[in-house]
Amino acid sequence: MLTIRVAAPAALSPAVRAVFEAEPTVSSLTMLPGASIQPAGDIYEADIPRETANLIIEELTEIGVQHEGTIQVTPVPTWISESALKAEDVAPGASADAVVWADVVQKSYDETGLTWTYLSFMIMATLLAAIAILTDSIILVIGAMVLGPEFVAIAALGLALVRKRPMLFKRSLRTLAIGFAVSISVVTVVTLIGRLIGFIQMSDLMRPRPGTEFIYTPNWWSLIVALIAGAAGVLALTSSRSGGLIGVFISVTTIPASGNIAVALVFLQWHEVFGSAAQLVINVTGMAAAGWATLLLQQKVWARTSTARAARERRKQAHQ
Repeated sequence: MLTIRVAAPAALSPAVRAVFEAEPTVSSLTMLPGASIQPAGDIYEADIPRETANLIIEELTEIGVQHEGTIQVTPVPTWISESALKAEDVAPGASADAVVWADVVQKSYDETGLTWTYLSFMIMATLLAAIAILTDSIILVIGAMVLGPEFVAIAALGLALVRKRPMLFKRSLRTLAIGFAVSISVVTVVTLIGRLIGFIQMSDLMRPRPGTEFIYTPNWWSLIVALIAGAAGVLALTSSRSGGLIGVFISVTTIPASGNIAVALVFLQWHEVFGSAAQLVINVTGMAAAGWATLLLQQKVWARTSTARAARERRKQAHQ
C-alpha cells in the first residue's frame, strides 16, 4: 500500500481531485483546502495499492502537477482497513511484483551521483579486495563485494535504456568509469608505496592463491553468474522485497577484479591485469544486459496488465 500526497496549485486542484475520484482503487482520499502555501493551493492524500501507482502518477503528470506542485509517494508499512483490502483485490497483479517506475528512477538518480561518499566506498572496497588478493582471503573478498556501491549504477544503465532516460545513462556510465578509475589508481599508489617500503613482496602475489585465483581467470561461468545476479538485483530493486540484494553483492566479481588490477599493475603481472580487466568487463556488461532485459520484461508485463484493466473498466461502464 502507498500514500500519494499532492500539493496542487489552485488552478489544477479540480483536475487532481477528478483523477483520484475516478480511480476505483483509491481506498482513502483526504483533501486539505488551501493548506498548501507553496504552491498556493490544496493538499491531497490518497491511499492506493502499489499496482495502480503508475497509472495515477501518469495521469497527474499529464495534467502538469509536477511543474508547479509536487507529487510525493510514500510506502505504508502497516495498514488496517477493509476498504484498502478490497482495493488490493481489485488492483491487477500482486503488490510485491508491482514496479513503481517513479520510485525506481528516483532511487537511480539518487544513488548514481558521483559523490565523495561513493568514491570513498569504492576506494575502501578496492583496498579490501587488494588485501584479500595478497592474503588469499575469500572472507575479505566477500567483504569487498558487499562494501562496493557500484551495483545500482550498473542497474541504472538498463533502466535508462528501458525508460528512455539518456541523462541517467550518461550519469551512471560516468559514475562507474570515474569510480573504478579513481579507486584503481588510489589502490595502485598505495600498493606501490607498500612495495617500496618492503611491506608487500612479490612473493605475496606469486605464491599459490587458490581462494582468489578466479578473479583473474574469467570463463563462461563468470558471464552466467553476472546475468543471474543482474536479473536478481533488478528484481530486488524494483519490488517491495529487497532481501536478495546481499546475495547479488557477494556473487559478482567487479570490486575484486579492480583490486587485482591495481595490485598486478604494481608487480607488472600483465596476465592478471588483462584477466581481471576482462572479468570486470564481463561482470558489468552481463549485469547491465540482464538488468535491461528484466526491466523490459517487467514493463511489458505491467503494460499488458494495465491495458487489460482499462478494457475491464470500459466494459463495466458500458454495462452501467
